[in-house]
Amino acid sequence: MTARLPPLNALKAFESAGRHLSFSKAAEELHVTPAAVGHQIRQLEDFLGVPLFVRLNRAVQLTESGHALLPAASDGFDRLRAGIEAVGRLNRTRPLTVTVVPSFGSKWLLQRLDSFRAEHPGIEVRIDATTRVVDLVTEGIDVAIRYGNGDYPGMHVDCLLDDEIFPVCSPDLLEGEHPLKQPEDLRHHVLLQAEWNPRYATWPDWPMWLKAAGLEDLEVTYSPRFTGEVEAMLIDTAVRGKGVALSSKVLVAGDLAAGRLVRPFAMSYPVNFCYYLVTLESVAEAPKVRAFREWILREVAA
Repeated sequence: MTARLPPLNALKAFESAGRHLSFSKAAEELHVTPAAVGHQIRQLEDFLGVPLFVRLNRAVQLTESGHALLPAASDGFDRLRAGIEAVGRLNRTRPLTVTVVPSFGSKWLLQRLDSFRAEHPGIEVRIDATTRVVDLVTEGIDVAIRYGNGDYPGMHVDCLLDDEIFPVCSPDLLEGEHPLKQPEDLRHHVLLQAEWNPRYATWPDWPMWLKAAGLEDLEVTYSPRFTGEVEAMLIDTAVRGKGVALSSKVLVAGDLAAGRLVRPFAMSYPVNFCYYLVTLESVAEAPKVRAFREWILREVAA
């Protein structure tokens, strides 16, 4: 069986007092009182069942047992410090890994990431674009940006952006032979749509939007269905004027601001999902993770 170890604080107090041969100097080094050092050493002596110091009027000396323990304690703390420094160096040099759904990565995050690099030139960012649910512990992921309902037990979670769905199209479709003036005009245009992940079963599709607009019997033409995580592809197809896309407010914001897309109608459809920043509680305050979280929260606030 593995021998039971004494309390770490007691060992720290002994090692410091034994190195200085002074309870007072150990107290200064450990930022405690001499009485606290004495209490910790007595606790260690009780644990071991032997005295470690000879207490004199104005000094202390190590006993034979103290002399035997001190080199091992000092070496142990030196090794711990070296290991902690090695972990720190590794953490400082390895990239900050951010896992993100591809559409949000291409349509929102990557368009803003230059400002993070400008703020933090020493932090290299690695983007892992995937729709699968990753294990932040075993896969070495620092930050996850996920679209969902915010139910991530045991994680540090920040809500980034809420969302809504509405039609978007190229400005060219507002003119021409069949200009988009009102929802009924959709009969003359191709409606771009996707087959969504089953876990987004409540995600609005064109039939739902048309029903909400009072047009469930409208005869319309749908595009070939896109499958997978295809929001970015849908948006790019709409930018090229190949149809009207039903898309996310968050993901089309950049194209709307640049004038590549327009909203032909004001009506939108709410969704119950948001974008969340998710990290392990144990790394939430790590310098690189905290820097990224503070930066992205400023970005979404703007």
